[in-house]
Amino acid sequence: MKKLIIFLLLTSSLFSQEKKDTLIVATDSLMKSVELDVSLTAKDSVINEIEESFFSDKDLRTIDSLLVQEKFNSALIDTLVYVINDKDIIGNTNLVLTKDLLKDRLSRLNAKTPFNLAYNISLEKVINSYLLNRKKYYPALMAKAKYYFPIFEQYLDQYDIPLEMKYLAIVESALRPKIKSRVGATGLWQFMYGTGKEFDLKVSSYVDERQDPVKATIAACKYLSQLFTIFGDWDLALAAYNSGPGNVRKAIKRSGGYKNYWNIRPYLPRETAGYVPAFYATMYIFEYAEEHKIYSEIPMFFNFQTDTIQIKRTISFDQISEIIGVDEEVLTTLNPSYKLDIIPFIKDRTYALRLPSNKIVDFLDKEKEIYALADTDDAQREKPLPKYFEMDKRIRYKVRSGDYLGKIADKFGVRVSDLKRWNSLKSSRLKIGQRLSVYPKKFNFSSKKSSKNKVIQSTTKGSPEVYVVKKGESLWSISQKFKNVSVDKIKKWNNIWSAKDLKPGTKLNLFKS
Repeated sequence: MKKLIIFLLLTSSLFSQEKKDTLIVATDSLMKSVELDVSLTAKDSVINEIEESFFSDKDLRTIDSLLVQEKFNSALIDTLVYVINDKDIIGNTNLVLTKDLLKDRLSRLNAKTPFNLAYNISLEKVINSYLLNRKKYYPALMAKAKYYFPIFEQYLDQYDIPLEMKYLAIVESALRPKIKSRVGATGLWQFMYGTGKEFDLKVSSYVDERQDPVKATIAACKYLSQLFTIFGDWDLALAAYNSGPGNVRKAIKRSGGYKNYWNIRPYLPRETAGYVPAFYATMYIFEYAEEHKIYSEIPMFFNFQTDTIQIKRTISFDQISEIIGVDEEVLTTLNPSYKLDIIPFIKDRTYALRLPSNKIVDFLDKEKEIYALADTDDAQREKPLPKYFEMDKRIRYKVRSGDYLGKIADKFGVRVSDLKRWNSLKSSRLKIGQRLSVYPKKFNFSSKKSSKNKVIQSTTKGSPEVYVVKKGESLWSISQKFKNVSVDKIKKWNNIWSAKDLKPGTKLNLFKS
């Protein structure tokens, strides 16, 4: 009984942010899954035992898996769905649902939202067009929604804005955080540079906070609150968000003073005239997705499967990927605000790294290794290309379907950061047919094993010592165990050109002299 009391005290502090019913489930699960070395005697006090008990890394990983499992078991998990963004709907005469059924459903939606969801022919055409022509796009968009919606709802609630406003990000960006319009509006909430600056969204060579899901959502909430204060109507606030409050004010004047969106719509800019109906159509399809047999794909991540950590120096995605084995595409997806795939460390500005929660412990364990690798890379930054390049001439590579920077880097034995530097790339986006300058490091990457052995024999002396890679080791940590052995030498001796090739049990040839 005493053991049970102690364990409950420990776990209650750990789960203090959870609801009570979640606490009970998590605690019961932990009692079955986590084994703590606690031995009590009659003379021991509860305080002493708490001080002497520690959670191991294994315990922490178990806790994380239990928390994620509880979220998956929640009844709310499957309620998050979205629709595709399409502001330029062309009218059609085909009907997916009858007028009477649509009127009934809109009436029920209108009763529970502050927006004006009354039936009209224009809205009917938009909804039918979405359902008829865009249905195949919905599942992928719904999967994105499962990640972003909880972020939006948290801050919409905090700023006392209708939760339905989350659909605005779909109309604005189709939930693509790095999207940029032809006029320069950027991010999930499509902020122009000046408007973003007004709401404290910083843009620098390294970071565009308009692309940060959390910071941009907070800025959007502030702006929407401001617009509602001006117009006193959420429909007009929506229109003003798109076209600017000045255009809405002029439309009201030209209409003769009307304030209902549908009455001033003929006097709004053409793009804004279709903007609010697209928002209404999104809301309708979200609410009635199941009735239309629209179901989500499995998302890459739910938001609760990720966590953030503060960095202590400037580091790049490829350095993180090399040490802890997180794919760079995952890092780019979870950290869209970093324009060059580099997280800067700047005084008075807090920049964090978002990781899958099951990689947080790995990062903390190997944080020094990541920073040491960054120090090494910085020291070599201004130096010419290493002399050990066998192929020291530039080649031109044509981007093919399915290519991405990480794949091309692996092919030629270089880093993503190298490809970006050689080609002055500001992001990881590539186009099919695009040509890249590459200075390959990989020796005879299409040759047979015999040529590999010739390379090793021609550049080393003596017999190699075979080293077996252990779990959790990286090329950098192995190089630190031996004198005159570097990461580049290990790669060269073993024809390893990607950290992904290093697995527990791999045998490496090491030449120590």
